[in-house]
Amino acid sequence: MAGPPVGLKTLMLYPKIFRQLEKVRWNMADDIPWDSFDASLLTDEQAQTIKMNAITEWSALPATEMFLRDNRHDSDFSAFMSVWFYEEQKHSLVLMEYLRRFRPDLLPTEEELHAVRFDFDPAPYLETLTLHFCGELRLTQWYQCAAEWHTEPVIQHIYRLVSHDEARHGGAYLRYMQQAIERLGDEARRAFAKVGVLMASARRTDKARVVGWYHTHPDFGIFYSAPDVFVHRNFFNLEGQVGIVVDPVREERGVFASTAQGLVTLARYEVARQNARGHLVDCRYTDEPLRDDMPEARAAASTGDGAFTRSNLD
Repeated sequence: MAGPPVGLKTLMLYPKIFRQLEKVRWNMADDIPWDSFDASLLTDEQAQTIKMNAITEWSALPATEMFLRDNRHDSDFSAFMSVWFYEEQKHSLVLMEYLRRFRPDLLPTEEELHAVRFDFDPAPYLETLTLHFCGELRLTQWYQCAAEWHTEPVIQHIYRLVSHDEARHGGAYLRYMQQAIERLGDEARRAFAKVGVLMASARRTDKARVVGWYHTHPDFGIFYSAPDVFVHRNFFNLEGQVGIVVDPVREERGVFASTAQGLVTLARYEVARQNARGHLVDCRYTDEPLRDDMPEARAAASTGDGAFTRSNLD
């Protein structure tokens, strides 16, 4: 896709965003209450999820490489990536510092971190921008939920700081989306609409609704952790809403769904190719719902190429 029209003069966003983020940036040494750690309030399951999040946050490295590759035409946005990458990598570093201090047996290895440095396929940059805006909003809520689920005060504080960072990053992405509309008009609106329909609320239209959420478990396999269960039950608890878990390292995926019987794994699902027309996802439930004592519950699901589109559960 071509970049913005040559000769179009707009103010760069990066200098202002840099100054704004600089004013509120937290310091790992001074702004984390390390001395408040209470070992009796950290369970093994909670510590394992901290390790998983530390590795997942490391994927900001391949994401940055993708953004720079797909936005060579936009020096303003590419420069912003320097700030985004710095702050996102700090999320991984602060979680690893927490483990180094309090659970060194769970500190990720370099091999585990390198495993999430996978290549993203080339994609239209406007749609990718929109998806990352949506992702930052989701992470804002996820980390708030994680802070509520955890009981140890230091990690609660860290997750609240990270949540605030994600909210500010979402705001920055939104400004670049607004700039794209100013530069490209309907071309940008059409690109954003492709993704925006997935975020539509049933209260706004009877033709589109939120069907669920997705996240990655790089090299951890397909399961719902306790924080995942918390997010799904509190934000995607309408019957038929689904959660998609993808492990890009093992090339596995699974689907979980809200039903009248509770939160269940799906025994089978099909993946519609991106160019399919009118292809629905055929979902059938297992008999056993997810319970709080089943953090490692796995989805026995078929896999396929392409993009998950929509469910026939409504």
